[in-house]
Amino acid sequence: MSDQAFRDREILSEAHENGLVSTFGAFLRLSGPGWLQSAITLGGGSLGSALYLGMLGGTGMIWVQLVAILIGVVMLSAISYVTLSSGERPYAAMNRHINPVLGTAWITATIIANMVFIMSQFALCYDVLETILIDDLTNIENSKLIVTGIIGAIALVVVMMSYKPGTAAKLFDWILKLIIGFVVLCFVGAVVILFQKGEIDWNVIAESFNPTAIWESLNSLSPQLAPLTEGLDSDSASYWTSAINQSRQTSMVAAAAAAVGINMTFLLPYSMLARGWDRTFRGLARWDLVTGMAIPFILVTSCIVITSASAFHGKADENILSSDSAVVQKSLFFEKLATPISKLIESKEGSEEAAALAKINAMSTIAQEPSLLKQQVDAKDAAMTALVADYVSKMPANERKLALATVKPDSKMLALSLQPLLGEYSPLVFGLGALAMGFSTIVVLMLINGYAFAEISGQYESRSIRSFGALLALAAGISWIWLWSGGSQTYLLIVAGTFAAVLLPIAYFAFFLMMNNKELLGVDKPRGLSMLIWNLLMLIGVAGAVAAAYLSVKSRLSKGFIDSLSTGEFSGNLNDGLIIGGVITFVLLMLIGFSGRNRSKTTDYY
Repeated sequence: MSDQAFRDREILSEAHENGLVSTFGAFLRLSGPGWLQSAITLGGGSLGSALYLGMLGGTGMIWVQLVAILIGVVMLSAISYVTLSSGERPYAAMNRHINPVLGTAWITATIIANMVFIMSQFALCYDVLETILIDDLTNIENSKLIVTGIIGAIALVVVMMSYKPGTAAKLFDWILKLIIGFVVLCFVGAVVILFQKGEIDWNVIAESFNPTAIWESLNSLSPQLAPLTEGLDSDSASYWTSAINQSRQTSMVAAAAAAVGINMTFLLPYSMLARGWDRTFRGLARWDLVTGMAIPFILVTSCIVITSASAFHGKADENILSSDSAVVQKSLFFEKLATPISKLIESKEGSEEAAALAKINAMSTIAQEPSLLKQQVDAKDAAMTALVADYVSKMPANERKLALATVKPDSKMLALSLQPLLGEYSPLVFGLGALAMGFSTIVVLMLINGYAFAEISGQYESRSIRSFGALLALAAGISWIWLWSGGSQTYLLIVAGTFAAVLLPIAYFAFFLMMNNKELLGVDKPRGLSMLIWNLLMLIGVAGAVAAAYLSVKSRLSKGFIDSLSTGEFSGNLNDGLIIGGVITFVLLMLIGFSGRNRSKTTDYY
């Protein structure tokens, strides 16, 4: 045990002897891993998914991230209990006592999730700088590469600083705490102002936690959006209902994955072991999770959903509602409406607009001379803009509000959620807050990747191996410049979240088995009522993770394959085969892993 860990244990022991108030004071002083978790869970993924949830479902979506974080606290409490009780590093313990396939899958999935999530954080940081903080950034040649490189270099310095014990590590903890506190104050303040203006109905928010309301929020439009479909033709009503429900489901999965991702399940136990914590610190670990991660997360994401719903849900700006197509084009949201509106026009076969769209899509964009190519592209864009603007200007006002619920806004648009508090300064403060969230997440993802590679290599204490893993994550983050070119850069947060949701059941299932393993926990294995409660809560967590993974996989399967499930005549494409084949292969390997372990050594799960 290190000298610092020994001193921390002495502080805890003395505090326990002096009573509850002294114990809480010691807990507050010694907390840290929970704040690391908060730094990653309160990153760009949670910010983006909460804002999209508010746009798509209003305040009725608050329950999504609350449920996700409560389940996450249960599962993280379980792995912290197992780690601090056994003193074993989870990866080795999982391989030795549970199933080597699960252990390998867990650490591999953690690395993959790091690579995917970190790209979205860099995209968020650049989007904030481009649309809010730095004018004419896009006019700078290779601006994406330059900005991403600078952010990455600063993040690497912070990561290296965190490796050094003492003052530098404590400074790192406090930097994270200050960043989180800054974000909390911004969104809480906005909600306070909205409440003072009478724009928040707490009864409606409380009703959103009613089981009936939760079920309805999964299957139908919100009470604010549903009436907007009245009076529309059946095709338009069906189109917007389907588009909004699909986007909302995607955002829900991303929100759940952002609350507790599989890489977070890896970070917590290793950050505790790095501090020299053992069974003495189990109470502190639970306190740290609740106060350092859960409470800030619930407070911030609830406020973000409320402010987003107030700013966007079922609403439209004056420009979009104009009957003049030239005025419509002046709306901040017009450019983002182009994709959903063009898809709607395509669905109206035989209409004049559909014929015009077909002609525009058929316009040539092939030319030998670059100047001619630019002219053709500009002409095509101008024709598309004119068609969409004219179509929007003739739409019923209700339909325009429905259409706005489907847009994928950038940071400048999302900053409008803070206008009630900050007015004209809302873009600046939102931009700084979002930049802080994205940057802190980049740092923590690099730390996690360093831990993972050090564990795989068998040289857990090696700073050089940790640095290599951190650099690999940094390289993956920088690659967003070439790998993500479409749509809103901020929306990459949702794409990354839905992908990560597929991986989470691996960790939750493994933790459930570890908590029930007598060989691993020995006398510390919970028994009786305690074990019953643990198992019930953890099974709920496993079921929730599997449900989120199912929805994420389903969203990636072709409609032909999904339809064939009901007919028995299977059809699909190569992507469907790879997804289904991957799931089946993993399950088979896991079963082989259990079978091989059970033959070599009997394990008591009772």
